[in-house]
Amino acid sequence: MGKSILASIFILFANSAWSSIPESFTQNNIRYQTFFGECPSKSSGMFSLLVMKEFEKNRSLKEVKEKILSERWDEKYFLSDYRISYNPVSKSLKISMDCPNALAKVQVYKSTGEEHYSAILGDNNKLYEPHYENLLRIEKKLNHHLPLLALSAEQLEQGPSAELTHFINKMSPNLRTKISEIILSKNNELTIVFSLAGKATSVFMGADLWGEKITKLDKIVGYVTKNKKYPKSINLVNAKKVVVKF
Repeated sequence: MGKSILASIFILFANSAWSSIPESFTQNNIRYQTFFGECPSKSSGMFSLLVMKEFEKNRSLKEVKEKILSERWDEKYFLSDYRISYNPVSKSLKISMDCPNALAKVQVYKSTGEEHYSAILGDNNKLYEPHYENLLRIEKKLNHHLPLLALSAEQLEQGPSAELTHFINKMSPNLRTKISEIILSKNNELTIVFSLAGKATSVFMGADLWGEKITKLDKIVGYVTKNKKYPKSINLVNAKKVVVKF
């Protein structure tokens, strides 16, 4: 293949949301292999093409990685991890990528109550542009509802709460799809609003022991759903005492 082939693939990919570069092909006597995993093919394909284009300049992995870091390609193309290796004997370049699972839509508010910005929370505890959700849905890699996570700008000064991310990730998919909103107060008190049969149920989780309380919450929600009795609130602030109000 000549140099024009890579350029042609790049143009084709850039102009189509459904195009994808081949998993393996040869260009300028270099065999390229790409592994997207569960990543969206469009964003990961663009990342791969940029890596290939950069590598062909001087065939230097060091320069490629410096370029990725300086221009934040991993963040731009929604990667949680990537691995690039080159075998000079077989002249083979391998690019492997991992992407985060989307856990929630994040709405960040200013102290005045005005919406500051929105993002997608990944299971790696990082925030990504809302477009990430669109890519996942277009390629059918995300087919369930994402709960809304409301946070203040002050709460995100040190980054998303790893404890909260772990808590959401630990939920069973069935439980998570019933959540309409997750609210973390300034005092670190967690409130979850469920939508059960079209009715709102507020769950007060308190400020600690969320991991222990999630098992109880899963059982309670399963029970009331099965019996079609939907409470107005569930109080789990005290892990040893559950209060359910109808």
